[in-house]
Amino acid sequence: MIFAEIVFPGWDPVAIHLGPLQVRWYGLSYLAGFLFAGVVLDMLARRQFVPLSKAAVSDLIGWLVAGVLLGGRLGYALFYEQRMLIRPLELVKIWEGGLSFHGGLIGVVLASAWFARRRALPWRRLADALCLAVPFGLFFVRCANFVNGELYGRVAPPGLPWAMRFPTDPLARAVSPELARAGPMDWHDAYASLRASGAWESVAAKLPLRHPSQLYEAILEGLVIGAVLWWAYRRGGGGARALRPGALTAAFLFLYAGARFLVEFTRQPDAQFASAANPLGLVLGPLTMGQLLSLFMALGAALLRWWPRPAPGSSSPPL
Repeated sequence: MIFAEIVFPGWDPVAIHLGPLQVRWYGLSYLAGFLFAGVVLDMLARRQFVPLSKAAVSDLIGWLVAGVLLGGRLGYALFYEQRMLIRPLELVKIWEGGLSFHGGLIGVVLASAWFARRRALPWRRLADALCLAVPFGLFFVRCANFVNGELYGRVAPPGLPWAMRFPTDPLARAVSPELARAGPMDWHDAYASLRASGAWESVAAKLPLRHPSQLYEAILEGLVIGAVLWWAYRRGGGGARALRPGALTAAFLFLYAGARFLVEFTRQPDAQFASAANPLGLVLGPLTMGQLLSLFMALGAALLRWWPRPAPGSSSPPL
């Protein structure tokens, strides 16, 4: 049977070439996410949803950048590449890739909690505001994952009309000397050359069609979750008294955990866990590491939703 498919566009992952300096779309996606977060937080502050001044928003963004990068990198090392924990120099090589969303989330929680404590702000309301800002960044980053050709999906069923063959597939490097020499980070020129010469067709014939799972995540984590949270925010009135503090945060955690859990069934599991006895790379029964971490994320959402808040006038830090 001839599979329906869409040819992977193969856009250059490098947005700007400045001699030896390369500015990648992946890095710009994070920058765009933080910029949008600043705009959203400033708007929510003006609507009195969260008590922040313009200066405080700028300060908070700096804390969030640190939380995402440190948490994301340490989370990646802890969850996926434990060898990095005994090779500290590898931890700083962020340009080689390797940021964990769940680790970055932990970093953001800690950074925002510290920020809220220093400024005597209610953390749950601050977290609600952050959850309204996060989906924009998730959408940008997942689109950048697609441009990079990374985090591609599992082998697609016959006839899936949007299935693709990725030049970053390890099998592509096994059958193409050009892609093998380029490596997983610098595949673009080799792929463009193969397509221009017509040689890609013979390489593609030996590759499986896969789900473009990066786009599934961009749609679910970015567009769908963002639409639901903003609908809930507007339905609640959108002002200082809108919704119970922490409600949007719990909703975001539940929604992301569910979306990620579902998408992981179409996303290729992490190669770090693959072996001869476990070729797919599952970590606990039929579950991937992403699904396992998402279950803990859902548990955290449940605790946040039903954990009692300190009574007004309590000496406990504001939550």
